[in-house]
Amino acid sequence: MNYEINEGTLAILPKEEKSKVLEDSKEYVINNTPYEIMDYSCKYFGSSYEGRKEGTKAILDINYKVPIIVENSKNIIFFPTNSPSAEDCCWISLKNIKKIEAADYNSTNIIFNNDISILIPVSRRTIENQILRASRLDLIMRDR
Repeated sequence: MNYEINEGTLAILPKEEKSKVLEDSKEYVINNTPYEIMDYSCKYFGSSYEGRKEGTKAILDINYKVPIIVENSKNIIFFPTNSPSAEDCCWISLKNIKKIEAADYNSTNIIFNNDISILIPVSRRTIENQILRASRLDLIMRDR
């Protein structure tokens, strides 16, 4: 099953060479990696993951863990929690985040607008930095 990221997609989490996709009111296990879902979704909306990544690099002048504009007109932007090539990389929807809370030094609880929460094994500082990057990308693109 191919999965297209949409406005209701909250997060894409790795699960043993598959993905667990969280939506507003549903949860799916997809037989693709998070990277494959990101690439398929970018292509579905007219580009590729690599093309979107290169565009973000040029706009933000950053080279690693770049946020990705999956679909521009609907403002669908996702950011990675780790290197996208890492097996434990999760992808988080920027516009669906309500708040974040440090769970401990290396874990962050992300609470979405519908009050679903997930625990991500990275620091709050890392998540804050990724939110900042994705927000900057969003602001620049809205001004264009």
